[in-house]
Amino acid sequence: MTAPQTPALPNETIAGGTTSSFSIGSLVRRPETGALIGTIGVFIFFSIFGGVLFMSDAGAASWLNVAGELGIIAIPVGLLMIAGELDLSVGSVLAASSMTFAIVSGHYGLPVVLGIALALGIGVLVGFINGTIVTRTRVPSFIVTLATNYVLFGATLGLSRLLTNTVSVAVDAGPTARLLLGQLIVGKFEVSILWWVGVILVVGWILHIAKWGNWIFAIGGDIESARTTGIPTNRVKVALYMASGLAAAFIGVSQTVLYNSAQVSNGQSFVFNSIIAVVIGGTLLTGGYGSVFGIVLGTLTFAIVNQGIYFTGWNADWASLILGILLLAAVLMNNTFRKAALSYSPTSKAKKGKG
Repeated sequence: MTAPQTPALPNETIAGGTTSSFSIGSLVRRPETGALIGTIGVFIFFSIFGGVLFMSDAGAASWLNVAGELGIIAIPVGLLMIAGELDLSVGSVLAASSMTFAIVSGHYGLPVVLGIALALGIGVLVGFINGTIVTRTRVPSFIVTLATNYVLFGATLGLSRLLTNTVSVAVDAGPTARLLLGQLIVGKFEVSILWWVGVILVVGWILHIAKWGNWIFAIGGDIESARTTGIPTNRVKVALYMASGLAAAFIGVSQTVLYNSAQVSNGQSFVFNSIIAVVIGGTLLTGGYGSVFGIVLGTLTFAIVNQGIYFTGWNADWASLILGILLLAAVLMNNTFRKAALSYSPTSKAKKGKG
């Protein structure tokens, strides 16, 4: 697969820039089709077995709040996966950022703005380090970011004990920060949901409309071909890692503001949950294929299963079983839809129509 072919697929099947008519065949070729089926399926399932509680405002808030936080991290992680890379450090970035904010503005009482700026800076810095190591050494990103995750977790734990003698620090962010980052809309829905919508719109434009999206798809499809065509592959990857770190840091700060405290143990669940959401959303682990809409659907599917099980009255352990089945099914469907997309030829279709 060459670099020009790889980005052409998403633009044609996702952005809608070159497809003139809709058909069932074009729907099947879209990377988010499997995710849409999964989302509708689990929603109907829990609507039936979860009863009126699942369909209530409180029920919707329970899984939308999870989706909002996870989605902000999953989208940049998904962009990295489309580019053929992984980021397993988001969990420790979240914890380090939240503890930085709590220690600076809570333990030492420095301005909240300074604490938030330093916390977000931690995420950007870790992303820059990850991207630089991956692009300079060619060591697999799985190894690099897994190591970063452990190193950062250990550093956060050690420094927290050294500076505060505890692993949990309280902080009062004040009304302005709470309004922007920790507000509960109508007392139920976290404001992070609105931030998630904003991220969806911005990143959706970047990936499916702007030229940078073609670069990301090309890098994931064939990095050598992308490099020879003049795409700044290293800079794009570093930027994607920085975005991933920033997103994780943002959620770390948001959670700290919402709960008025930070803990070293926070965040580790986001490492694999974000990857699960992205894969369920139709993104290939091998890179070069995926969509923002698919990642959104994968995040919603994960959140519905994760929270919906509590409304059924069943043992919560069944949630892991359902997620495991969904993950396996998503991988199988992703391969099927990708083959359908790659086997599609607009030229041959046109000739057939003329004949």
